[in-house]
Amino acid sequence: MDVIVGGGVVGLSLAWRLAREGRPVTLVDPAPASGASHAAAGMLAPVSEVTYTEVPLLRLGVASLRRWPAFAAELAADAGLAGPEALDLRSEGTLDVAFGADDLAALDELAAYLENLELPVRRLTGRECRRLEPMLAPSVRGGLLAVGDSWVDPRRVTAALLAALDRRGVQLVRARVGELLRDGGRVTGVRLEPPGGDDRRAELRAERVILAAGAWSAGLAEVPVRPVKGQIMRLRSPQPLLTRCVRGTVHGTPVYLVPRGDGELVVGATQEEMGFDTRVTAGGLYELLRDARELVPGITELEVSDVVAGLRPGTPDNLPLIGPSGTPGLALATGHHRGGVLLAPLTADILLGEEGELAAMCSPGRFRDIS
Repeated sequence: MDVIVGGGVVGLSLAWRLAREGRPVTLVDPAPASGASHAAAGMLAPVSEVTYTEVPLLRLGVASLRRWPAFAAELAADAGLAGPEALDLRSEGTLDVAFGADDLAALDELAAYLENLELPVRRLTGRECRRLEPMLAPSVRGGLLAVGDSWVDPRRVTAALLAALDRRGVQLVRARVGELLRDGGRVTGVRLEPPGGDDRRAELRAERVILAAGAWSAGLAEVPVRPVKGQIMRLRSPQPLLTRCVRGTVHGTPVYLVPRGDGELVVGATQEEMGFDTRVTAGGLYELLRDARELVPGITELEVSDVVAGLRPGTPDNLPLIGPSGTPGLALATGHHRGGVLLAPLTADILLGEEGELAAMCSPGRFRDIS
């Protein structure tokens, strides 16, 4: 039996895919779907989020994005939903906008870089940008449309995963893992933290433990994963303000707006090295609103429906840790940073043994002393 530690979108996806394969699996998490996956905006945007130094991450993201339509359709069917549209999976692309000459020059350089990689992008004038998105600020001078980028509602995805696991009879243990069980040099299961006031510490034995505990992974194994705080807010209007994801750089900081079909607009997100601090701060929300208003002035009229801070699991090279840890009985599915939702289908394929070259790119073996 596999025991998966962590009930975010990655852990839930793994449990569901293993169950579909007929493999016995138990998932352990004190509060599934309540951490970084609950806070996430759900951008499936490997192209618009690319940087010049992260081509391996781009390749992983593009490969996983190709899997998302089938992943969503199968998940919707297993969860008893009408179809993948119930997950608010959309593929109208991401519009990256520029305000000044320097911003425009940077987008032109990025467009040339992406075109050289044969990725689908379109350069747009300011007028063309506003034709696509009339609520953009008049000062937008140009933009870059990443045609293939998509997005999804992570809260709907995790709810569907929980429903699918329930329908398949997967055991969900709502408890916190205190430590890994070991026999010699092998991991053989997990020991659970006792409930309040109870000294008993239950154990779960496993042929394989898959560590998918996100930012908390380093508390259970020696993995180079740290928490990266992100504050995010959700606004609401009677009608959708945008038809696609819009992003830009304001005051040197990236900001994005992700529309939902029900009129919700997600604005994010800060990136803060604050340890395990999950407080929502006035300063963080001010910066988000200030920068987002530069892109779409009308957002200041919208209702604030939710504010939350999540902890992304970051690694030194921003690539995830997926695959055998080097310690027998322990596999890893952590360190996805901003890409947990995007990379969930690919992560499952790698741990099911369905990938070769891509698996090597995110192998935990690139770091030493993982145990």
